[in-house]
Amino acid sequence: MDKKFVIFDMDGTLVDSMGYWTRLADEYLHRKGIVSISEDIREKIKVMTISESAALFAKEFSVSRSVETICNEMNDLMETHYRQDIPLKPGVAPFLEKLRQQGVRMCVASATGAALMKACLERLGVLPYFEFLLSCEEVGAGKTRPDVYHHACRKLGSCPAHTAVYEDAVYAARTAKEAGYYVVGVYEDSDKAHWNELVQLADETILTF
Repeated sequence: MDKKFVIFDMDGTLVDSMGYWTRLADEYLHRKGIVSISEDIREKIKVMTISESAALFAKEFSVSRSVETICNEMNDLMETHYRQDIPLKPGVAPFLEKLRQQGVRMCVASATGAALMKACLERLGVLPYFEFLLSCEEVGAGKTRPDVYHHACRKLGSCPAHTAVYEDAVYAARTAKEAGYYVVGVYEDSDKAHWNELVQLADETILTF
């Protein structure tokens, strides 16, 4: 990777949080007395923002709260994990330092809310490496659309062809690739079933940092 501008995904790429997100729906819905979640619902949630998930819960499970309240309650659950126990993936800190020394400008673009990103990355000591954090919530679209990448790219003062996007999720990597970005696929154990697909799609891949 020889690009001077980099957009990092956070969950599953920089931090080892995917297991916590995988369990979030169960954790939240179990607290509401709902113990059975179909695989169809689980698959839909994988590519949704918290707001989209909250709307789905309100509709599918008749959770007697507003979408805003559900979002706040889910964020509260995840905030505890981000503030206390979610770790960096191995090798991330020295990798970021290497890029900084090479003059690479970096940011984070994630489906996770900005406040949660900041809390986690600050606790882990890597927040200063990034010029800004950008949430899909702020842009108004998840990573099935390239909006968040384009917005981040403009803020960096770059263009897609000169910008690398680090992603662990195939659907997000495909969105970035189709939008003209240089894509680096990052191995994520919780999504290893799609690793070969990511290898075929990405411009390059890494097993670890």
